Amino acid sequence: MQKVSESILQKRIKRFKSMKRGYYSLIILTSLYIISLLGPLWMNNKALIIKYENKFYFPAVMDFLDFIPGVKYPLYEAQKFGQNINSIEVDFRLLDTQYEKEDKGDFVIMPPYPYHPHEDLKDELDEVYDDLNSNGTYDFGEPYIDENNNGMWNENYPPTLPSGLKGRYLLGTDNTGRDVFSRLVDGYKISITFAIIVTTLAYCIGVVIGAILGFFSGKIDLYGVRLMEVFSAMPFLFIMMILASFMKPNIIILATLLVLLQGWIGITYFIRGEFYREKAKDYVSAAVSLGATNWQVMFKHILPNALTPIITFAPFAIIGNIFTLVSLDYLGYGLRPPTSSWGNLLSQAAENLDYWHMLIFPFTALTLTIFLITFISEGIREAFDPKVHSRLR
Repeated sequence: MQKVSESILQKRIKRFKSMKRGYYSLIILTSLYIISLLGPLWMNNKALIIKYENKFYFPAVMDFLDFIPGVKYPLYEAQKFGQNINSIEVDFRLLDTQYEKEDKGDFVIMPPYPYHPHEDLKDELDEVYDDLNSNGTYDFGEPYIDENNNGMWNENYPPTLPSGLKGRYLLGTDNTGRDVFSRLVDGYKISITFAIIVTTLAYCIGVVIGAILGFFSGKIDLYGVRLMEVFSAMPFLFIMMILASFMKPNIIILATLLVLLQGWIGITYFIRGEFYREKAKDYVSAAVSLGATNWQVMFKHILPNALTPIITFAPFAIIGNIFTLVSLDYLGYGLRPPTSSWGNLLSQAAENLDYWHMLIFPFTALTLTIFLITFISEGIREAFDPKVHSRLR
C-alpha cells in the first residue's frame, strides 16, 4: 500500500504537538479562556434557576446572553418573588435562604461560586460569629471567625484575607469589598479578549498594507513607509492621557486606538519585507505568465509563502498587547473601575500593600499567563522553522 505523503502544514502541526511544553500550554490557555467566557454561568450573584409559584426563571442564563443584540437582561423585582428588602432588584442569595426556610416547594439554584466580579460585598463582610444570646448583634466575648486576621471582630471591613475552600471568599476581598477570585477570572477574560482583538485587527490591516507596499514598491512604498514613520513617532501614552481626560474608554475604544496608532506598524514591516523577497522568485513569474492578476499573485501565491513570520510573531504580539492593557489600566488611562482588569487589580494592590493577597494573586496570574504564551510561541517557532520542514524532506 502506497504511503500518503504529509503536507508541510501537517508536518508542522505534528511537530508542534511533539513540543509538549508548547502544546499543553496551548490546551491550558484555551481551556481557561473558555471557562472564563462561561463565567456568568458558574460565577455569578444571579441564580441559575428560580422556581416560584410553579414558574421557572433563568437569570444567570439571561445575564450570559446579554451581549447578543436584541437580548436584554430583565429586571427581577424583589416583591415579585416575595422578598421584602430595601432594594428593587432581588437578592438571589438571600432568596435562596428564604425559600429554604419557608419550605413551600419554591427553590433557588445558585452558581457554584455565587459572587459577581463587580458586586459590592460590604454589606456581607461582617465576620461570622456565634450569636450566643440571640440578639442579632455581636457582643464582646462571643466566638467569631477572624477572616482578616487582625485579632478583633469587624463589621463591613474590607479587605478580607483569603478564606480558602472552607470560607465564603476563596481569595478574599479587595479594599472596595469585591471578591478577588471572580475579579481575577474576569480579568483573565478581558486581557485575552483584548489581546486577540488587537492582534487580529492589526494583522488584517498590517498584512494588506505590507503586501501592497512590498509588491508594488516604487512611490507607493516610499510614501507608505514615510506614513508608517509618522505613526511610529506618535507618543501613544500622551495621546491616551489626553483622550482619557474627556472620555471613558471601553475595551473596543482602547483596542481601536491601539490598532490605529501602533498595532499595525510592526507586522506591516514584516510583510513588506517578505513580499519584497518572495516576488522575485520563479513561481511568481510563472503565475503572472499564466494570467494571474496582481491581487491573485499577492494573496493566492505570495501570502501563503509569507505566513511563517506572521504566525511566529503572533504570540509575542499577544504578550505585548496584554502588557499594554495592564499598563494603561494601572496608570488610570485604560479601563476604569469597577472593570476587573488586572491593571486595576494591581493598582488597588499598590494602595493596599498591607494585604498581600491583593498583590500576589493578580501578579501570579499575569506571570503564569505570560509564561504559557511564551511556551506556545517557542513551540510555534520550532514547528514553522523552514530549516526543519521543506518540500525536499
